Amino acid sequence: MSTQNTVNKEEWKKKILEALTQVYDPEIPVDIVNLGLIYDLKISDDGDVYIRMGLTAPGCPVIDDLIYTVEVATKEAVPAKNVQIDIDLDTQWTPFKMTKEGREKFKQIYGYDIVEFWIQNYGLPPEEAQQQDQQKQ
Repeated sequence: MSTQNTVNKEEWKKKILEALTQVYDPEIPVDIVNLGLIYDLKISDDGDVYIRMGLTAPGCPVIDDLIYTVEVATKEAVPAKNVQIDIDLDTQWTPFKMTKEGREKFKQIYGYDIVEFWIQNYGLPPEEAQQQDQQKQ
């Protein structure tokens, strides 16, 4: 497959994210996009794709399978020259990273809102508390 001289980055991003909604976390049966595990997605002008993603649990036993699946889904969605996937183990995943759709899917599967559960049991993470304080001002 060949790429054009310039890549339509917005179109590619949309196609890649759509494809990644078919990739599911091995522990929570919600796709990785709606779980909020895609932290960064960059597309170069010449067709290279960079994805920085997180994990719901740092000791994920199927990390290699997940990386492979993300790479394959990306290459099936767009004619990327290269796909680089970095796993960010420094950024802790919390349910606050989930999309509204992800929360609803979780609620349908497990019968409760994971974000509300998290707040009741652990409180707001510092970054969420800071955002709420800023919104009140």
